Amino acid sequence: MGRFVTSLGPVLGLAGLASLAASPAHAATAAEGVSAWVPLAYLIAGVFFILALRGLSHPSTSRAGNRNGMIGMVIAVATTLVTHDIANIVEIAIAIAIGGVVGFVIARRIAMTAMPELVAGFHSLVGMAAVLVGFAAWLNPGAFGILDDTGQILLVSRIELGLGIAIGAITFSGSVIAFLKLSGRMSGSPILLPARHIINLGTLAAILVLIGLYAVSPQGAAGEGWMILAIAVLAFVIGFLLIIPIGGADMPVVVSMLNSYSGWAAAAMGFTLGNTAMIITGALVGSSGAILSYIMCRAMNRSFISVIAGGFGADDAGGAGGEAREVRPYKQGSADDAAFMLEQAEKVIIIPGYGMAVAQAQHALREMAELLEEKGVEVKYAIHPVAGRMPGHMNVLLAEASVDYDKVFELEDINSEFANCDVAFIIGANDVVNPAAKTDKSSPIFGMPVFDVDKARQVFFIKRSMGGVGYAGVDNDVFYMNQTTMLLSDAKKMVEEIVKALD
Repeated sequence: MGRFVTSLGPVLGLAGLASLAASPAHAATAAEGVSAWVPLAYLIAGVFFILALRGLSHPSTSRAGNRNGMIGMVIAVATTLVTHDIANIVEIAIAIAIGGVVGFVIARRIAMTAMPELVAGFHSLVGMAAVLVGFAAWLNPGAFGILDDTGQILLVSRIELGLGIAIGAITFSGSVIAFLKLSGRMSGSPILLPARHIINLGTLAAILVLIGLYAVSPQGAAGEGWMILAIAVLAFVIGFLLIIPIGGADMPVVVSMLNSYSGWAAAAMGFTLGNTAMIITGALVGSSGAILSYIMCRAMNRSFISVIAGGFGADDAGGAGGEAREVRPYKQGSADDAAFMLEQAEKVIIIPGYGMAVAQAQHALREMAELLEEKGVEVKYAIHPVAGRMPGHMNVLLAEASVDYDKVFELEDINSEFANCDVAFIIGANDVVNPAAKTDKSSPIFGMPVFDVDKARQVFFIKRSMGGVGYAGVDNDVFYMNQTTMLLSDAKKMVEEIVKALD
């Protein structure tokens, strides 16, 4: 839930400021004689945002992080409203109330499995808010205090407007495609256009050229209006083109990348509005999202550029196509088989994946682990940085099931323990345990760090059927290893049956 509220904060702030900006009545900014307490209030809000990011770095402090983020946003919005001469305060209050109620209802009703697409959806709102604020400033620059002595929009403000609108539009359309892919409304497979790299580079170059031309064009000159409109249209298009070639395996990177984009869009609009809080908030969200994207790419042994250029399964050599797979022998077991081996083990490592999230099996899994611990079995959870469909997805699910944080380990901290592990229990994961990442240079996931489950003495692998593959679209040799027993069933149902057998 931490990243959800972090993403929602800029939306609320931008929405309030967009409503304020739309009023030609009249932004008397802090620079026009407002007391010195105003920058201090924005500074305090910024401190709360930093504390929020700090708190959201670990599940045990995430609630405090959420509270700090909300407090900071309340301070920032309240300060902005108090320091402006606002004619339509009632309309703004109504807009904030409506947005707050909608956000509250969605947050209460949303299932954890749908959290990734919800975050992508909220990112799109941040981007659109930035675009609307940019257009409001362009249409009524006097209300924003961005005119020079000759009545022209300041050069620096033109550049900020162009960049803010462009980044916001890219964030919006890219987030919409990410939402459609994550929610299953659009195929998660890469959609490859001919000469897509040339098209993307050409479109980006055109946006930059138009921003430059707009920056030096006099206000009201011929074509000046069409330039800003063309920037927005091309940015909407490039956001669409950048995300459709990216496959499902790279979606965690896409989510964090779009989070970063939304932050930079907010920061650019903060400069235009002369609002310190927006600049601070946007910079924090933008930089933290960029760092997270880097961490995700490093976890997959991939560069950020390679993700944007295509993504897993985007190459013809990859296994993401619909070709028939070789039929290979495998061992299938039952819940009783698994329960017997688990209670005989000394050490069990559980590797959860998106299949666990879909089945909502985390509570049954925690119950199974507790029963094993009562029998003297050591149980640990291994979380891959890109497991699930967004960063931290598995951590949040396990925290929701009240799994002790001290039992949850990242890949680099636990991978060496599989050699001394009696049972590796894989529930709904696939690509993150696929040894092809280490052995098959032709595989689209080659080079991605994966769990060394092939070194465990016994492997139990829960998946619905042998017909499915992971997001990368490649078969998994773990299915066919001598020490692997496949448990083909719904994850929650299978774990519940194992719990009954353990009792």
